[in-house]
Amino acid sequence: MLSPKKVKRRKVFKGRMKGVALRGSSISFGSFALKALDCGKMTSQQIEAGRIAINRKIKRGGKVWIRVFPDKPITKKPAETRMGKGKGSPEYWVAPIKPGRILFELDGVDEKLAVRALTLAGNKLPFATKVISKEKTL
Repeated sequence: MLSPKKVKRRKVFKGRMKGVALRGSSISFGSFALKALDCGKMTSQQIEAGRIAINRKIKRGGKVWIRVFPDKPITKKPAETRMGKGKGSPEYWVAPIKPGRILFELDGVDEKLAVRALTLAGNKLPFATKVISKEKTL
């Protein structure tokens, strides 16, 4: 699973997800992309599941770019623990996703296969997504 090698702070605030993505909202590398329509958190397991779904569908035919990285730690307190006594320990990593963010990019395959592969990857995610292309929105 993806996780940062080194971070400045071990635990971070929860934060709020508002607004739209300004960075990472345009296709940079491939011809087809999977774009987020809602906000949410994408765990490292979900990123890996989407990558595997795309690679299995295209059968090593094209190139895949992962445009998100999980760099925010999510903490959790143990089960049956009383309130108080500080914040829990970091359990897993997420990438905060805003609407308009490009998640995966794909190139080197025909349009029909790319749409099918990116749709499969979008089904693994906890928010709505859309397949777009460099020329036109699909």
